[in-house]
Amino acid sequence: MEHSERQKISGFRLVIAGGGTGGHLFPGIAVARALKTRMGDAEVLFVVGRRPMERDILSRSGFEAVSIDVEGIKGRGWKKGIPVLFRLPKSILQSASIIRRFSPSVALGVGGYSAGPFCTAAKWMGIPTAIHEQNSYPGVTNRLLSRIVDRIFISFEESRSCFSKREVILTGNPVRQELVLSRPIRPEGEQEFTVLVVGGSQGAQAINRIFVEALDGLREKGKKIAVIHQTGTIDYERVVKDYRTRGLEGEISMFIADMATAYSRADMVVSRAGASTIFELAALGKPSILIPYPYATNRHQEINASALVRKGGAEMMLQEELTAEGLANALTRYMDNRPALQEMGERARQIGSHDAAGEIVDRLMEMSKVTKVSESD
Repeated sequence: MEHSERQKISGFRLVIAGGGTGGHLFPGIAVARALKTRMGDAEVLFVVGRRPMERDILSRSGFEAVSIDVEGIKGRGWKKGIPVLFRLPKSILQSASIIRRFSPSVALGVGGYSAGPFCTAAKWMGIPTAIHEQNSYPGVTNRLLSRIVDRIFISFEESRSCFSKREVILTGNPVRQELVLSRPIRPEGEQEFTVLVVGGSQGAQAINRIFVEALDGLREKGKKIAVIHQTGTIDYERVVKDYRTRGLEGEISMFIADMATAYSRADMVVSRAGASTIFELAALGKPSILIPYPYATNRHQEINASALVRKGGAEMMLQEELTAEGLANALTRYMDNRPALQEMGERARQIGSHDAAGEIVDRLMEMSKVTKVSESD
């Protein structure tokens, strides 16, 4: 459905359930904003767990959120996992209560532990229900929910074979519009090659450690770069100490709220390969060195990264082979060859033009039972 032909909808209420990481929440935020742009009086409610990070991200984005008592079970072992399972009935009842109060037109699960009980309750209560899978290999929650939901949206064609339902729709991964619409901004006088280091919303300790060593090596070779470094909460103090001990400079933060400005300033990005990051880099045409998380299910971050690498829009370095010297050499190669850097960005942009958020909104509207009003009304 072309944007000019899209319809406004009266009385539309959307619940987006999921979280745990920014990689789950950011696509949901993009869908919510696409809906609000289309229809200003639409109501959106996020259902998340109890992590402060989830509420912080949503509060900064201007969306209301409610929490349910649910935690992830993966990696806990059976002794710690059993109490989590025993709390599931409570989280489903809490979800049912939210549904009765909010009366959603449709529910969308975006992965993460809170999507499970909420989408289960929504389906049982007759609410049209869909999920969106960001990564090339689906997480546990979405694999389970795929058996009961009405529609499944996927970001990568590779994940289609993981779902047996016929109603699987390739949409791509929604990207926040504030990133796409931002204009390049550089502080006055900033001339150095600028690198943005980001290991996802929770950080990546291996990348943090190797990058600082690489930065130290670059300095010894007379290569000066400007650094914007998101460390994650856990590793922040150690990274700050590492910079100071080595006499290095950089803008270091636990979490970058204004990613639009950070991306716009960056000549190159060093990052994990979560789906949200892949599609953000593509939408913005940002050259990158991708270091996939090696313990992701079915090593799906490598498959995610391959979507850009195959186009020539990124370079991939596996964590088990990563060295400070290798990373420093890769950065130097692009610092000294700006035409190659520009070409990499242009190739990345080739996979980033799809309006995933708009298409998901279209499909959710089709599923709902609210009244449609034509654009001419």
